Amino acid sequence: MMIPKKRQQELQKLIQELSLESTQIDWNLLNLALTHPSLSTTHNYQQLEFIGDSVVRLIAAEILRENYPDESVGEFAAIRSIMVSDRTLAEFAERLDLENYLLQSEVSAKDENGRISRLADGFEGVLGALYLSIHNMNLIRPWLDKLLIQKAEEIRQDPARQNYKDALQEWTQRKYKCLPQYQVKAVEPILNSEERFISEVWLNQQRLGVGKGRTKKAAEQAAAKEAFLQQNKNNAEEINKTLSH
Repeated sequence: MMIPKKRQQELQKLIQELSLESTQIDWNLLNLALTHPSLSTTHNYQQLEFIGDSVVRLIAAEILRENYPDESVGEFAAIRSIMVSDRTLAEFAERLDLENYLLQSEVSAKDENGRISRLADGFEGVLGALYLSIHNMNLIRPWLDKLLIQKAEEIRQDPARQNYKDALQEWTQRKYKCLPQYQVKAVEPILNSEERFISEVWLNQQRLGVGKGRTKKAAEQAAAKEAFLQQNKNNAEEINKTLSH
């Protein structure tokens, strides 16, 4: 299949940003990897995404074993589930500006609720295309390892495992026997920002945290994160005071 010259140049730019050898790339596969089903029901990234899902899970498992050989398999599974989650893969896709390369319908592009899923799927599609280009990981690990290693360490250092709403809820139930309440409202995003919602989290008529996000759920997670980290900080200060007396 012939790829239009402009599209070929776009894909070459992506490969250059990944510092990869362009002669090894199957350009038709890469183009397919960045074609959303809304544009074509037959020629899209779905099969490559399926391959890419296995690729990223395997690499994440290898990285965990290479960097944390003394951890349990249960811990590996818990960390990997976040490393390969849609949210994490969408974050990686954003770093690569992958949305700029994704061919999709106008309706799909305007669907904010499906954005994380689209980015994650496209990212996995690219992994699938790169793997099938040479049938090994040599086009993937040179740039993906750094992202996954950084994310793995971030997760290991995070007491809430990045789900701050659940973590905050567990804390409030344990300490106060009640649940936090969220108040969310839409706001006009500031220039160059896509954060359309602001959330406040309250407990016993006290505001614990505030957060902004692209979606209501993201805003609530941001508010819960601020509240949870602040409570952890307060608890640590109380413990230190007790030990110093």
